[in-house]
Parts: sequence; structure tokens; C-alpha cells
Amino acid sequence: MKKDTIAAISTGMTNSGIGIVRISGEEAFDIADRIYKGRNKITESESHTIHYGHIIDGEETIDEVLVMIMRAPRTFTGEDTVEINCHGGTFVLKRVLETVLKNGARAAEPGEFTKRAFLNGKMDLSQAEAVIDVINSENEYALQSSISQLKGNIKNKINDIRKKIIYHTAFIESALDDPEHISVDGYGETLKSEAEKIIDELEILIRSADNGRVMKEGINTVIVGKPNAGKSSLLNVLSGHERAIVTDIEGTTRDILEEQIKLGGLSLNVIDTAGIRTTDDVIEKIGVDRAWEYAMNADLIIYVVDASKELDENDDKILDLIRNKNTIILLNKSDLDTVVTAGMMKERAGNIPVISVSAKAEQGIRELEEMVKEMFLKGEISFNDQIYITNVRQKNALSDALESMKKVIQSIDDGMPEDFYSIDLMDAYESLGSITGESVGEDLVNEIFSKFCMGK
Repeated sequence: MKKDTIAAISTGMTNSGIGIVRISGEEAFDIADRIYKGRNKITESESHTIHYGHIIDGEETIDEVLVMIMRAPRTFTGEDTVEINCHGGTFVLKRVLETVLKNGARAAEPGEFTKRAFLNGKMDLSQAEAVIDVINSENEYALQSSISQLKGNIKNKINDIRKKIIYHTAFIESALDDPEHISVDGYGETLKSEAEKIIDELEILIRSADNGRVMKEGINTVIVGKPNAGKSSLLNVLSGHERAIVTDIEGTTRDILEEQIKLGGLSLNVIDTAGIRTTDDVIEKIGVDRAWEYAMNADLIIYVVDASKELDENDDKILDLIRNKNTIILLNKSDLDTVVTAGMMKERAGNIPVISVSAKAEQGIRELEEMVKEMFLKGEISFNDQIYITNVRQKNALSDALESMKKVIQSIDDGMPEDFYSIDLMDAYESLGSITGESVGEDLVNEIFSKFCMGK
């Protein structure tokens, strides 16, 4: 069946040095020849070559361009592809695209180039989802994880598990069809051992989703402490600019300040809250109540203590709140004469880590960075062979597969007939297939690619 030839601007819609209009489909070369004027015809040129010339609309010259041509199947989409590199002004890009559309192409839908790559077998669904994750990456770990997925590490792992499952399913089905020649006597124990190994693999992948979420979405972090402890100063240091107003007046921060910062390759979605203390000021009390609320739902609490002042009942209240949360205590103003030591703080805080810092002198930030990485990434992250699940859809599919594999073991323990094993094995097989796209419906595929940006 002949598919439409599609086109879109594949670079950002802002004035820049260069912009690209991409064309993909069976008529890509013919359309290019209708609008390109140069030494050679596009249809007669070799694949993976670049040609200098002009884009024309009738008698009008639109722009001076370089045209890259790539013949199927050695292209991103698996189809004949033309990329017109023109000047990057938004107006000229639109004019070039309009000329392409006028001469036979259809405007591509969001993600349609990547969708065609998936449908043409150039990548599986997990790799396609990694494409948008690469584009949306906001820190080094998110980028490296997405690149690793784009190379096929999830696809390879899922295919390996599916091969094991389908082997045992095929054996059981064959035995049931031909009991005279294939025996399943004692096979339950063999299958149970293999199913337990598969369950271990699935659980490792599911657990990796905690790291994956942190890499992709960032750590929801709340800074708490008494008024004038240096919370806003810390936020300014971490963000690299004067995000919060800093004064010597207690209670300056009364509302919530939000900022996304980069710390050691990770993203922290930081909220600076009002200073926590007992107060009769109605407005300040609202800010304190909000601080408690945000802290209760945070992934990480950074408790800033003014080490130059004695601890009081407000500190005790804060410690009661954070005792069972992921918390790091920062003894701030360590560059001054201090009355609160790390030892004193640990006596009150128990197992909560304590770091001496100076937001003003920007001291101790490196130690904070290492502590956050240790707390959330459980040590060094490697993208060579370790897989991190960063996609909720994929995690849910893995969880479904895990439940099916547990049912297999339950059926074996209950002495159920062998055909019960194959039912749950196939359920696990199908759930895993939804990750790579081998068992997904058209509606899900359309929903996934609709989230892509235009031109990709």
C-alpha cells in the first residue's frame, strides 16, 4: 500500500543559523526535484550525498540550500528521505515547507517520522520512546540512560526473557499435543526453577525504575528550617543566581519558591519554604503550614540549621517531621563561630546524615552532591550493561509480567495441570511484548507518538 509522503520542519522554530525541512516517503525525491534547482537531479543522485542549489517556487527563488538525500532502507524512517538545509529564519523555513507541501507532500503529524521508523522495523517501541526521552533530557544521567535505551539495551533484555518464556511454552504445548513422544513428568520442577530466575530478572528491572524516575523526572526536594537559617541563600547557590530574596530579617520568605537545579548530573526540583517556627502572624503561618505540607510529600528534605545559634523547640518539631523521611541536615554558617556541632546534631537526629556547609562561602556543596547521589542512585551509575526503566508504561508491563510468572509458580505448587502453566506464561510473554511493541494496539501506538514534538 502506498503511504503519503510527509514533511515537517525538524529544527526549532526560532531564528538560527541553519534550519532543516525533512521529507520522507516514496515521492520524497520527486517532490524535491520539483522545487530544487541545482547541478544534478535528486532522483538521479547517489544515496547519502549532499547537493548545493536553490529552492524555487515557480519563478521565485526561496532560499540557497544544501540538500541531503538518503535512499531507503538506510534512513531513519526506512523510507526515501530528503533533508533541506536552509537558512534558519522562521519565515524562510515556513516558506520552504509550504513549497514542499504545495508540490505533493503532506504535513507530518507529531512524532510521525519516528512512528514510521517503528512501523518499518527500524526500531522497537522502547527505542522509539527513548527518542523523545533524549530530546526531553534535562540532566546528564537522563541523557545517558535514554541513549542506552536508544541503542537497544531494553529491547535486548526483554527479547532475551521472552525467548526463555516461549521456549517453555512451546515445550508444554508440544507435550500436550504429542504425549506419546514428549513427557512432562517432573517438568514442573524444571519450569519452577526457570520461572524463579525470570522473576528475579523482572524484579531487578522493576526496582531500577526508582533510579529511572529520579534520572528522568528529578528529585522533588524541599528545603526546610527556621527563619534566617540560610535556606534562600542555599537555593541561590544551588541555582547559580539570585532566585530568592536574602535579608537579615527573619521571615522574609513567606510563600513557596520553586526552582529546577542541576546537582552532580541529577535534577532537583527544589522548593524553598517559609521558615518554620511558632508564629501569630496569619500570613507567615500559612507559609509555615505549606512548608509542612510540601515536606510530607517530598522525595528529599534538606533541613538547613543555623549552626551559629542554639537549637530550640522549633528544631525539635522539624526533627519529628523529618525523622522517617529521606533527609540531609546542613549545618549552615560553618564559616562563623558555631555553637551547634555535627556531633550534637547527630545525637538529636539519629541516622540522618549531617554536613557542615556555608551557603555564603559556597562550602560543602560538593559533599551535598555526593550525599544526594549516594542516597538516590545507590552508588555509581553505569550505562554499559545496567538497564534503568524510566518509562511508567514499561514498568507497568513488567509488573504485569511478574504477576503472571508468580501465577506459574503458584500453579506448579498447587499441582495444577500443565496447560495452566502455558496460559500464564503466554500472559507474561504478551505483557513483555507490549514493551517492545510486538503486542500493542494501534490506539496505544498513536497515543505514544502523539506526545512527540513536531518534525520528529
